[in-house]
Amino acid sequence: MSVMGVPKFERFFRLAAGLDVDKEDLKRYSDFVGEKLYDLLVVAQANAQANGRDVIQPSDLPVTKGLQERIHEFRRLDEEVDLQPILVQLATWPPLDVTVSEETESRLPAVVGGLSVALARTFRILDPDLKNPQTTQWDRSSDLMSLLL
Repeated sequence: MSVMGVPKFERFFRLAAGLDVDKEDLKRYSDFVGEKLYDLLVVAQANAQANGRDVIQPSDLPVTKGLQERIHEFRRLDEEVDLQPILVQLATWPPLDVTVSEETESRLPAVVGGLSVALARTFRILDPDLKNPQTTQWDRSSDLMSLLL
């Protein structure tokens, strides 16, 4: 992540959940986003193949009601922070057995934004008084999100 992106992510986490993050946290965040996006795309791939297609369409993404709401929250927050260009860079994935449609690909940064809001709020649910997440809190939050995604 570029140095110019660090202040935006710090501001995003402050706005989303009142958390203070640093460069180490942003590395953890990037790893989390990559893993969860890949998980969503693996399910989307299975959905596309089950429907006889070799292209992932937006409807193949397993976006739950909660994630959809976090995507909407992200869009509101993004008006203040302008993370979208950075999330485009983060919304990458390893090769799949199918192709991701352009429409689906264009939606992935917002999905990553929704995952980001969900992650930030998870910290607060696990520890309402948390200000600066440490390794233990990152691990717990990531584990919890893995149970659901």
